[in-house]
Amino acid sequence: MSKVWFITGASKGFGREWAEAALERNDQVAATARKPETLDALVDKYGDNVLPLELDVTDRAAAQGAVQQAAEHFGRLDVVINNAGYGHFGMVEELTEDELRNQLETNLFGAVWVTQAALPIMREQQSGHIIQVSSIGGISAFPSVGAYHASKWALEGLSQSLAQEVAGLGIHVTLIEPGGFSTDWSGPSAVHSDENPAYDDVREAAKNRPSAASPGDPTATRGPILKIVDADEPPLRVFFGKAPLSIATKDYESRLATWNEWQPVSEQAQGS
Repeated sequence: MSKVWFITGASKGFGREWAEAALERNDQVAATARKPETLDALVDKYGDNVLPLELDVTDRAAAQGAVQQAAEHFGRLDVVINNAGYGHFGMVEELTEDELRNQLETNLFGAVWVTQAALPIMREQQSGHIIQVSSIGGISAFPSVGAYHASKWALEGLSQSLAQEVAGLGIHVTLIEPGGFSTDWSGPSAVHSDENPAYDDVREAAKNRPSAASPGDPTATRGPILKIVDADEPPLRVFFGKAPLSIATKDYESRLATWNEWQPVSEQAQGS
């Protein structure tokens, strides 16, 4: 049976690839973008199977309205993908309040507003799949992208709680955690803080972070996203790309070693 998708940030990158993957197999897609004209090519090619919607995900009322409009237009919502987001580059000391708040407003709160709008519809259907686009940066961390990590780590925790809350309601939750891909995440879409020269050496070293090596092809993710949405029991978490597993393994082995080393102190802290 064909599915109805709601995808934020569908004008480019993963959002565009996944919208086309769905449409090519005759699914229906409510595609959102800040500039709806960027969706014209999708409408021209796929016609009535596309509902183009203007949406700034930081606007809670607009998110509620867009999700409701999509459900009324197509009759249901099967897959909701919170893909809209951007990368912010800046050392923690360099971040302004507005820069940090803006990063969280889009990457975290935008996903929350869309998710909250979709949940009543999916609860009534007793079915649905919410997909949160996180990152290897949602479970590990690197210099110069602390604001981005803050947004994705928060999304990870919130979504793991959500998955437990809706497990008995027929609703699935999946966190997709890509490594480096050839999108414009670090290009035109990125925002950069004013640089403090005290961090020039750290900044230079950060350019060689492992997640940025051998970036993946976004088009290659079309098949994997279809496998995930079609799975009877989709995963809570899944990496996209080759690099994330080795990054996560090294990171978690280090955490476990440290926790074990300091366990006597941990137990002492509990008292008698």
